[in-house]
Amino acid sequence: MKMKIEPGLWIVVCDGSKALILENVGDDKFPNLKTREVHQQENPATRDQGTDAPGRSISSVGSARSAMEQTDWHAQAEREFLSKLAGRLDAAIGAGQTRALVLVAPPRALGVLRQAYSTHVRDAVRKEIDKDYVKMPVHEIEKHLVELAG
Repeated sequence: MKMKIEPGLWIVVCDGSKALILENVGDDKFPNLKTREVHQQENPATRDQGTDAPGRSISSVGSARSAMEQTDWHAQAEREFLSKLAGRLDAAIGAGQTRALVLVAPPRALGVLRQAYSTHVRDAVRKEIDKDYVKMPVHEIEKHLVELAG
């Protein structure tokens, strides 16, 4: 199915720590993506965030001990960032800022976003693209999307 980049369409390009919200201010044939919003969060690796070693638990019967898994602070921060982004998109749809979305994100980020979608966001999503374009300049993102739209 070909993607149509219609005027007013929002294209959300994100990963777990950065999101670009772009809007097509051009037309169907000649899209012109302009940056509406940029969201970013610092998210160091888990090893840089946690200071303590994982805990140990002691069995209530006997003397058995077992290790506890270390919290993945990096992944937790990514989930929180993407959940907030989904909330922002829901607010934009509710306020009438856009009616349609295209999401471009790596597969893991798309999975987290899907879990955080509201009904309004789910209805507004026209296409999900599992690519990592967030570090590209906007004109490169535009070029790739035009190629995908064919």
